[in-house]
Amino acid sequence: MYKAIAANKRNTVLIMAVFVGIITAIGWIVSQFYGDTSITLWVLGGALIYALIQYYAAGSLAVAMTGAQQIQKSDNPRLYRTVENLSITLGMPMPKVYMINDSAPNAFATGRNPQHAIVAATTGLLDIMDDRELNAVMAHEMGHVQNYDIRVSMIAFGLVSAIGILSDIVIRMLFFGGDRRNSNPIVLIIGVIILILAPIVAAIVQMAISRQREYLADATGAMTTRDSAGMASALTKLLHYGKPMQKQNSSTAQLFISNPLKPGFFAKLFSSHPPLEERIQRLTQNADKF
Repeated sequence: MYKAIAANKRNTVLIMAVFVGIITAIGWIVSQFYGDTSITLWVLGGALIYALIQYYAAGSLAVAMTGAQQIQKSDNPRLYRTVENLSITLGMPMPKVYMINDSAPNAFATGRNPQHAIVAATTGLLDIMDDRELNAVMAHEMGHVQNYDIRVSMIAFGLVSAIGILSDIVIRMLFFGGDRRNSNPIVLIIGVIILILAPIVAAIVQMAISRQREYLADATGAMTTRDSAGMASALTKLLHYGKPMQKQNSSTAQLFISNPLKPGFFAKLFSSHPPLEERIQRLTQNADKF
């Protein structure tokens, strides 16, 4: 697990480098049209400030967007004690515990590091999982915290949002801003192509990261509980009883243990989660290694 944590810290730097490159390219396009190279630095600086704000605020935003409410031990002793016991087992700070009033079984973790972590579960998850399976699900979520997945996720979320907003603004500027010093149609075509592809490439990178995070969290949860069968059983229930959540948002979908969005062709094609069948198969095939 220490190797996984170190890898995620390296991935954080790599992700930032890739996204900074994309943002710089967007800034360069604007500077070419207006003949001012300093625009690139202004665009880059503004995007990084936005991403930094998102990094610190994204946890609170995710909680607000999902409708989660913080609980204490007296509110739901079963869920709270499950998380508490896992924290003691892992020697980690106790995260804040939240519940979502939703019949769709699901759970998520967020925050920028283990000292500022949040874990949440839906009422639907508590209804269908027995204690063994609930322990496995929350061990999965604590695995995200332990492996610093939540940090990688928050940075990726902030930068993808910044790239999407920047691309939209710049496209409007190019077509409706006027007073362009460079009206070369070839440069315009190349610029528009880059601006259209930038958010797509950023989202694909984010989804690829999210898929690998889910496999790793499954393995981490199985190692924590020493119960890969319990994890496989919990995922099987999510496969059979899973359904879209009431409050759906593509920007927070990657945080959940199971995809909370409505199924569809494009939802499957660009899903931030690997198929549950594959995750169950991996756990079953590697049961003797945990």
